[in-house]
Amino acid sequence: MVKIWLLALMILYNGFSSTEAGIHNSTRPAVVNIGALFSFNTSVGRIIKIAIEAAVKDVNSDPNILGETKLKLSLQEDSKYRGFLSIAEVLQVMSSDTVAIIGPHSSVTAHVITHIANELQVPLLSFSALDPTLSSLQFPFFIRTCHSDLFQMAAIADLVDYYGWKEVIAVYIDDDNGRNGITALSDKLAKRRCRISFKAPVSPEATTEEITNVLVQVALAESRVIVVHANTLWGPKVFSVAKNLGMMTTGYVWIATAFLSAILDISSPLSSDSMDAIQGVLTPRVYIPDSELKRRFVSRWKNLTYGNTANGPLGLSFLSFYAYDTVYALAHALDAFFKQGNQITFSNDPKLSVLKGDNLHLDALNIFDQGNSLLRNIYEVNMTGVTGLFKYAPDKNLVNPAYEIINVIGTGSRRIGYWSNHSGLSVVSPEANDSRESQKLFPVIWPGDTVQKPRGWVFPNNGRLLRIGVPIGVSYREFVWQVPGTNTFQGFCIDVFLSAVNLLPYAVPYKFIPYGDGINNPSNTELLRSITAGEFDGAVGDIAITTTRTKLVDFTQPYVESGLVVVAPVGKTETSALAFLAPFTPRMWFVTAVFFIIVGTVVWILEHRVNDEFRGPPKKQVVTILWFSFSTMFFSHRENTVSTLGRCVLLIWLFVVLIITSSYTASLTSILTVQQLSSPIKGIESLVISKEPIGYTQGSFSRSYLIQEIGIDESRLVPLKTAEEAARALEKGPHNGGVAAYVEERAYIEIFLSSRCEFTVVGQAFTRNGWGFAFPRDSPLAVDLSTAILQMVDNGDLQRIHDKWLLSRACLSQGAKLEVEKLKLKSFWGLYAICGSACLLALFIFLIQIIRQYNKNHSEELDSTDQNSGSSCLRRFFAFVDKKEETLQNRLKRRKMERISYRSSEGGSSSIIFNKEYVVQPSSCTTGSVSNGGSEQVSIKVV
Repeated sequence: MVKIWLLALMILYNGFSSTEAGIHNSTRPAVVNIGALFSFNTSVGRIIKIAIEAAVKDVNSDPNILGETKLKLSLQEDSKYRGFLSIAEVLQVMSSDTVAIIGPHSSVTAHVITHIANELQVPLLSFSALDPTLSSLQFPFFIRTCHSDLFQMAAIADLVDYYGWKEVIAVYIDDDNGRNGITALSDKLAKRRCRISFKAPVSPEATTEEITNVLVQVALAESRVIVVHANTLWGPKVFSVAKNLGMMTTGYVWIATAFLSAILDISSPLSSDSMDAIQGVLTPRVYIPDSELKRRFVSRWKNLTYGNTANGPLGLSFLSFYAYDTVYALAHALDAFFKQGNQITFSNDPKLSVLKGDNLHLDALNIFDQGNSLLRNIYEVNMTGVTGLFKYAPDKNLVNPAYEIINVIGTGSRRIGYWSNHSGLSVVSPEANDSRESQKLFPVIWPGDTVQKPRGWVFPNNGRLLRIGVPIGVSYREFVWQVPGTNTFQGFCIDVFLSAVNLLPYAVPYKFIPYGDGINNPSNTELLRSITAGEFDGAVGDIAITTTRTKLVDFTQPYVESGLVVVAPVGKTETSALAFLAPFTPRMWFVTAVFFIIVGTVVWILEHRVNDEFRGPPKKQVVTILWFSFSTMFFSHRENTVSTLGRCVLLIWLFVVLIITSSYTASLTSILTVQQLSSPIKGIESLVISKEPIGYTQGSFSRSYLIQEIGIDESRLVPLKTAEEAARALEKGPHNGGVAAYVEERAYIEIFLSSRCEFTVVGQAFTRNGWGFAFPRDSPLAVDLSTAILQMVDNGDLQRIHDKWLLSRACLSQGAKLEVEKLKLKSFWGLYAICGSACLLALFIFLIQIIRQYNKNHSEELDSTDQNSGSSCLRRFFAFVDKKEETLQNRLKRRKMERISYRSSEGGSSSIIFNKEYVVQPSSCTTGSVSNGGSEQVSIKVV
C-alpha cells in the first residue's frame, strides 16, 4: 500500500514539474523585435548593415544562445545624421514593440532620440556615438558598446605630451559630438600641463569656402599642432583644403581622431589626391587584439561584402567588429533576461494617451515594461567576441580601452605604437604590457616628408610684434637704460637678450615697451603680473627669479647669478701695541700654551729615569720642563732626548709647532702690512638683532623678502631710489637720519662699490637668485632662449657682454681687507688631537715598562710582611720611579751576586767560581777566605 502511494506521489510530482516547465518555456517568445538606426546609403552605413545582419543570422542559427527564439531586425534609415528627422525615424522603429535599438551612428542623433528611449524604457545600444557626455546619468538607457571618446582624447593628450608640445589648435564640427569631444581633450591636456590655444569650430554644413576661412585663421596662429575632430564625411574636406593652403608641409603636426583610421580601413585604397592630402598625419585606431574569432570574421568579410562594392570598396574597420559584437551582447542579455523568468510586455504611456487622435499617431508608442531588467542584463554581459573581452566596468564603459597609433605614409599607413589606459604609449601591444615605465614610439614621418620632430609652434604671421616690457629704473643704468627721446634701449640685459635672439633658428618679431614712469623704480613683480593679464608678451631686464614670480610666469635660464647681500660703511683699523696677539683667538692661545706644558711634562717623565739633563732638585726640574717646552717653539731646546718614546713625542710636537708658527707668521704679516677695515655690522644676523634702520632699493623684491622671510619689522625699512641716495644714507648712519646698512642684489652692489671704497659687503649672501627673461606660462620661447643663453655661456659671448658693461672696478686694488679672520682652534684641532694621542700612548707604554721593572726588582720586598700596606707600596713605587735607571741596573747585578753566594753557602757546594776564579773554601764559620790558588785571599761574610 505504501508503494502505491509513493508511486502516485511521484506521478503527481512529475506532472506538476512538467506543467511548470511548460509554463516557464512559454515565457520565451518566438520572435524578439530589435531595430537598427543608421544611414545605410553611406560606406560606413553599408559595412554596419552587413555586420549587423551577419550577427543576427549567426545568433538565430545558434540554438545555444536564444534557443527557439529568433531576433527580428528592423532596419531604419537615418537621414544623414539629421537630428529632427531622426525623431520620426526612431518613432517608426519603436512603434513595432521593439525591445532594443542598435544605433544611431551620430552622437547628435543620440542626444535627441535618447530622450525617447528614456521615456519608453527601450535600451539604445551604440558603438559609433562616442560623445563622453552620453554616459551621464541623464541618459540611463543609452548604452555605449564601444570605447568613449574620453579614452581617444587621453591617447591624443599623451601623444602631445610625449613629443613635448604644450599648445594645440582644435578644428572640429560645432555640434554636440565635436564640442564635447574637444572639451574632453582640453581636460586631458590640462592634466599634462598642456592646453588648447585656439579653437576653430566649423559648421556641420560648412562649405569649402567656410572651411578655408577657418584654416586661414589657424595658419595665422602660433601653434602648429592641429587636432581635427570630425566625421568620415566632413573630415577629408579639411585635409583637402589644408593641402591647397600649403598647411601640409614641414613644421606642421596634424592629428586626426579615429574617423581618419576608419576611412583608411573602409575605403582603402584611397585616391592619390586623397592620400596626398593626409601624408604624415597621426591618427588613433581602435585596437582589437588578435584571436581565433577575429580571424574567422576577417576571413568571412570578403564573402559578406560580395556584391556590395558597387559604390566603392568596403574594408573592415572597428565599426564592423563592434556592430557584430553588439548584436551578440544583446542576444546574451536577452537570454539571461528570459532565464530569469521575464516576459516581454508593453503598456500604454499615460503621458502620451492625452495626445490620442492627433496626426502623429503617438498612441502607437508603448512603454517596454521590462526595459530596466533588460538594461541590467546588458551591463552584466561577460563574453568573448570578435573584439576580445566584452565586459563593462563599474563606470559603464567597456573594459580595456586601447588604440593603435597610425602614421599615414605613401599609399598606406604604418603603426608606430600603441596606447592603453593602463600602459600609456608603448611599442608593445597592450595585452603584453602592464606598465607606464617604457613610454616609447617608433619614428614618425611628419608632413613635408621629414623625420625631424616639428617644433610645434611659430610666431603668428599676423603682423603683430611681441610686446616686450622693459623696466626703466632711475639707477644702475649699466643694466637697462632707455636713450632719452628715443625708443632705443641699451644695457647689459638688452645686449644679452639681443644676442640670444640672434642665436634662435627663426626670426622673432618684437618691440620693446618701457615700463615705469622714469621717476620711481618700477615693481618687477607688477610687470610680471601684466604678462599674465596679456598686456605684455614678455619682459626683459634686471628681473630676479623668485619663488613667487615663478608662479606667475616662466623664466629662461638665468644669465646672471645674484643674491641679496648687506653693504655697510667701514673704517680703518689702526695697529695696536698688542697686534701680535691678533692672529690667534683667545681659545687658540690658551690651548696652545696648555699643550706646550703638557708636551714638556710628558717628555720629562719619559726622560727623567735615563737622562741626567732631566734630573736634579725639584726647582731645577720644574724650570727644565718649562724651558724645554717653550724653547721648542723656536727649535732652540738644549736638552737631548735619549729614550725612544721621548724622541717620538718630540718629533710629532715639533711638526705641530712648525704648522702653528707658520700660520701665525702669515697671519701676523697680513695684519701688519695690509690695511684693515672694520664695521659694526657683521651680516644679516647682526642686522636682525640691531633694530636699526635698513635701506633697500625702491621696487626691489628685497623689501618683501626682508619682511616675510627674515622677519624684520616694516618700520625699519627705508626705500632708496638711487645709488647716490643709498650712499648718502649710509654716510649719515642710523643716528643721523640715515641707515645702518643697505640690502641689495650682488649684481647691483658690484656697480655700487666700484667707486665707493668707504663701503663694503659684510657677511655672506643670504639668498641665491638669478636674473632671467620672463614669458607667459608654457611659452616655447622661454625654452628656446634658455638654450641660446647656455650656448652663449659656452662660446664666451655672455662673458664678453659682462666685461663690456659690468667690468668690476671695486676697491680691492687698494689692498683693503675687512677684519682679518683670526685663526681659530677648529682649524688646528686635528694636529692637537694627533699630538695628544701620541703623548697618551707614550705614557701608557712607559707605565707598562715601569710596572714590569718594579715587579721584577721588588719581588723580595713585597714578600715580606712589613711591606704589605697600600701606602707603603705606593711610596715605594714612586721612589722606584724617581730612581735613575742606571743605579737600578747596578743594584740588580749586586743582588744577583749576593743571591748566588747565599745559595752556595746553604747548599754546601765545594766551590763557586767568580770572575777571577775565586774559590770559596767550605767552612762552618760565618767568615772564611777565598783563594785563587795563589797567595791572594778575599774574606767573605755570609749573610
